[in-house]
Order: sequence, then structure tokens, then C-alpha cells
Amino acid sequence: MTAASVPRIHLDSATGLLAGVRQVLSPHCDERPAGTMPELLVIHGISLPPGQFGGPWIDQLFTGNLPPHAHPSFPDIAGLRVSAHAVIRRDGAITQYVPFGQRAWHAGRSQYQGRDACNDFSIGIELEGTDTTPYTDAQYESLTVLVTALLSAYPGLSAQRIAGHSDIAPGRKTDPGPAFDWARWRQMLDGRVPA
Repeated sequence: MTAASVPRIHLDSATGLLAGVRQVLSPHCDERPAGTMPELLVIHGISLPPGQFGGPWIDQLFTGNLPPHAHPSFPDIAGLRVSAHAVIRRDGAITQYVPFGQRAWHAGRSQYQGRDACNDFSIGIELEGTDTTPYTDAQYESLTVLVTALLSAYPGLSAQRIAGHSDIAPGRKTDPGPAFDWARWRQMLDGRVPA
């Protein structure tokens, strides 16, 4: 997928579902606390097995079906109950796992601007990658399209309330890592989102 071929997506704010993207709904989610809407976007990086891209492993992890013996790194994570709202693959393809109005289990122990439990009030977007592998042009483009749709759908979100996993769980998490070019992506986003 090239930047020019990233599809336009439509987000139904009533259901929290995206039209025009692949959906693999995860059981690893629940309702947000009463009256809580998304107010923070968290960017993550993921690769399964570590440093490898492609394959069914992210789907299987987020749906609770990761086979523990398929790779030496899997026994430690196969039983985890984790998810993200969406994953953007290396080719820019987006898969949605959790409706955006629900609470995905992506942040773990976390804090943002003095507020604990970021899962309660955030949306988690995973980029297929590692801390040290440059993310692709298609990923930056798809992330920009997705975040633009989210900012339009949820009034509590803003372009100023976007953080990396490492920002909300410092010392515990490092993703999306130094390979993620925040300055480049912020410039792309600023070109699409009214000030």
C-alpha cells in the first residue's frame, strides 16, 4: 500500500467501528468507566515474534489464541489478556480489534499528566515495528488518516493529547521507540487537522 492508496475511512462514533478496514474483534476489552470518553491517544509499537513482521501472531495474541509453543518467546505472553483498538501493519493496512468507545487493554500500569489507569480514557494504536526499525511511509500515512478520523469523532481528543507508550509507562515500556519520527508525523497530522 502506498501513501496515495490509503483508503478513506469512516468512523461510526455510535458504534466505535471503522468502515473499510479489517476487523478482528478481541474479547480483551470492556466498558469504560461511566461517563468516560476517549481523551488521549497512545501510540505503541509491536512485533511478534520480536523483530519479525507479518503472520497471524498479533491477531492471535489480541484474541487470546496465541499458541505458546509456536516460538520460544510466546510462552511468556500466550496467556496475557491484552488488546489495542487498532494495529497498523508495515504496508499501512489497518485492523481494528476493539470499538473505540470501549476500553482496550493496551496501556497496563500507566499515568498521563497525573492521571492513572490510561486504559480508562485512551485509545491505543499499535504500529507493527520495533524501537529501532524505521516505520514505513504507509504506516505514517495510515496513522494520520486514522487519527484525523478519531479527532473528528471524539470531541475530548485533541492533537495535543497524543503520547507514546513510553511516555505513559516510563521505565517499563520503550515503544514506539526512537525509530518513530514524531516530528515528521506531527507535521503530517498538522497538515490535516485544523488548529
